Amino acid sequence: MSFRISVIIPAFNEEGSIGHVLSALPKELIHEVIVVDNNSTDKTAEVARANGARVVAETRKGYGSACLKGIAELDNPDIVVFLDGDFSDYPEEIVKLLAPIEAGKMDFVLGSRMILPQSRLALLPQSRYGNQLAVLLMRLFFRHRYTDLGPFRAIRYDSLKEIAMQDTNFGWTVEMQIKAVKKGLRILEIPVQYRERIGVSKITGTVSGTFKAGTKIIVTIFRYLLN
Repeated sequence: MSFRISVIIPAFNEEGSIGHVLSALPKELIHEVIVVDNNSTDKTAEVARANGARVVAETRKGYGSACLKGIAELDNPDIVVFLDGDFSDYPEEIVKLLAPIEAGKMDFVLGSRMILPQSRLALLPQSRYGNQLAVLLMRLFFRHRYTDLGPFRAIRYDSLKEIAMQDTNFGWTVEMQIKAVKKGLRILEIPVQYRERIGVSKITGTVSGTFKAGTKIIVTIFRYLLN
């Protein structure tokens, strides 16, 4: 059976990296690549188009807003993959995320940066500690052992529609993981390689971004605990 694979890449000022991301994807396996330009002020959109992506614009700022825009633009896939545009992930590892879903064994596969020592060390310290706190809280409250909130993830399209994502910014990844547990999806974490991103992180690269992201993640966890 041939699966229709759609890849969504939210991007904000990733002119220097987006071409590398797109070039590394195994395009022969992919039905469509959607780059969501989230108010970039550089040539992110032009570089993405030049490398074969379909570029759509999302003027509302926020990681979740960009992901939601990408979902709205999907062309009826079987599996949806989310991938960052900063070249910190290894796009060629998409095959590892897809395999358990294509085999009918899993609904949601998360690429964990916290399993391989070299990948874990590539994360900024604030990212490592924030991840550890978030997954600890999810384990305590939702009885599922995650190791990471990694952005590189694959999910069956039917499952994605079922969990009805809503968050527009920093709570996006944790919302998906909590809802996957609450909906009883078959979940698998696999180790993925990770490297220092090209450019400076807009979130964990600043004190204010780190604080805002951390606060939103914790608030999101408690919100779904109470719902």
